[in-house]
Amino acid sequence: MKVYLDNAATTRTKEKVIETMIPYFREVYGNPSSLHSAGQRANEALTEARASVAKNLGADTNEIYFTSGGSESDNQALRSAAEIGKRTGKKHIISTAFEHHAILHTLKRLQKEGFEITLLDVHENGIVRTDELEKAIRPDTCLVTVMYANNEIGTVQPIAEIGAICREKGVLFHTDAVQAAGHIFIDVKKQNIDMLSLSAHKFGGPKGVGVLYVKKGVPLTPLIEGGAQEKGKRAGTENLPSIMGMAEALREACAGMESNSVYVGRLRDKLIEGLSVIPHSVLNGDRVNRLPGNVSFCFEGIEGESLLLLLDDKGVQASSGSACTSGSLDPSHVLLAIGRVHDVAHGSLRLTLSEETTEEEIDYTIEAVKDTVDYLRSISPVWRDLINGKREFIL
Repeated sequence: MKVYLDNAATTRTKEKVIETMIPYFREVYGNPSSLHSAGQRANEALTEARASVAKNLGADTNEIYFTSGGSESDNQALRSAAEIGKRTGKKHIISTAFEHHAILHTLKRLQKEGFEITLLDVHENGIVRTDELEKAIRPDTCLVTVMYANNEIGTVQPIAEIGAICREKGVLFHTDAVQAAGHIFIDVKKQNIDMLSLSAHKFGGPKGVGVLYVKKGVPLTPLIEGGAQEKGKRAGTENLPSIMGMAEALREACAGMESNSVYVGRLRDKLIEGLSVIPHSVLNGDRVNRLPGNVSFCFEGIEGESLLLLLDDKGVQASSGSACTSGSLDPSHVLLAIGRVHDVAHGSLRLTLSEETTEEEIDYTIEAVKDTVDYLRSISPVWRDLINGKREFIL
């Protein structure tokens, strides 16, 4: 049996999405910036897609900017907020210790440019405490950036509360919603979000296209110069087929969100219960406040890389964490941020479901993980030392 449980890395592009894209390769193929009829047809489609995306985020049409994906959107949001802060003498930014590297690496660069960065603790349950956030805000704070849902452990943050605090304090609030969009409720107005990033391939859309929502009145700094596209804030001919596909994917995901959440959440809970019986294992992140399709575990006494390879031999395709850092031998910074020690963090497994996942696949996966963990422990000198009392169990 082949079981794909790495939907946090990328999802399969939906058939309706592909069908939606095809005419924009073959028929409506004009450049949206051209004045002739072919260009204007393309421009009309672009406007329709922008309006559709805006509607599904609770935004206004002119607040949506198309990008190449979540990483670009994150970079532009942070760079823009930093430029605003620089002009107003505010050079303090608040974030968390377990953000995506598109955020953390940009913050490191800004730190070298003279910005002071505060990284909030996310505690063992992987959730920011709003009282600690409020205390961290200073008169010179120009931005708070907190991811909506974590890409590795799936915990969902109190975004509306964070947004309300930032709005009251007069501080810009950005959220990386790459894992959340299309899966859980988002309304940028109701949640007081000033900037938001998303990526199409996380909810059944094509790769290489995303969105940056920017609240009206917030100045946006271009990362790419050279053209007047996206109101002069992102040069380059718009990727119209992919944009149309993204708009359709988001519409479809939001329309089915309620039923999908119930279905996927039930399978997630079954998977968690099935893996929890494995001795010396632990679920990463809050049991309740997590994405419907995210299951993240650590198993003591094994290496996550070996677990992944053996599971792949059994047909189960999974991950040990973020796809962006899967080549690293270092333990996940997310797991370290929630207090997992190195030896435990190395034995991590992330299984991420979709509405296409079946109960039969979950049953198969539970048995495959149990068998593989047992086998790896049977040949592990570390596990032998733990069993013989030469080392103390952590979990």
